[in-house]
Formats: sequence, structure tokens, C-alpha cells
Amino acid sequence: MTATLQNIQDDYELLDADERYRLLIDLGRALEPMPDALKTDATLVRGCSAKVWVYPTRTSAGALHFLADSNAAITKGIIALVLLTVQDRMPADVAGFDIEAALEPFDLKRQLSSNRTQGLPNMIALIRETATRLAVED
Repeated sequence: MTATLQNIQDDYELLDADERYRLLIDLGRALEPMPDALKTDATLVRGCSAKVWVYPTRTSAGALHFLADSNAAITKGIIALVLLTVQDRMPADVAGFDIEAALEPFDLKRQLSSNRTQGLPNMIALIRETATRLAVED
């Protein structure tokens, strides 16, 4: 994904509800593929109505790089938005970053059904916990 969160937000604000869904679906399609072997119970995010998997890796420079997937297209787009806020950043930066505030302009809770967004806090918590643990280890 080469688009920035700000670019996506600028586009998102100009779209009607149906077009916003399509944008999220397109973002999800652009996610880096997650190998099926990584889609395990250990990488499954609890509390999501759809199946969501998140797998953290580290770049050679030590930055966090997440692989993620979902069996629901719009949920996968939400994951893509979340990853745009944290991808390839150092663990300490991710641990201290306000992901919720970065996503606030998208007003996902109002734009989408509660079923689509109920797992969002769990995704964010998993990312933050991983980043915090790795930042302490560094």
C-alpha cells in the first residue's frame, strides 16, 4: 500500500456511503497477502464478528511489520486502515501512538454497522500490546 492515511481520508470524505464501502474493500484487496499457514488460532483476533488474523514481524531495521487478513472484505479494509497508522514503525512509536485518534476522522462506528467495528478495539489492543512488549525487549 503506497497511499498514506491522509490521502485515504481526503478521498473518504468526498464519498457517499456506498463509495466508502468500495474504498474500504479496495484497501483490503491491496493488503500484503498473509500466508494461510499463519492463519491460526494463535493469530486470530478475538471478539470480531468476522475472522481476523494479525501476525507481527520485524523488519531488518527492527520496525514492526504486520501481516493481516480477514474473511470479510469490509473488515479487511478496516484492518488496512489500522495498519496504515502503524506499519513499519518502531515498536516504541507504535506503543505510544494514538491509533484511535488517527482513525477518528473516518468515523467508522457511525459509518459501519456495530458488527463490522466491534473487533476494532481488539485489533488495536493486540497491535499495541505487541508493540509494547517488543519495545521493552529492545
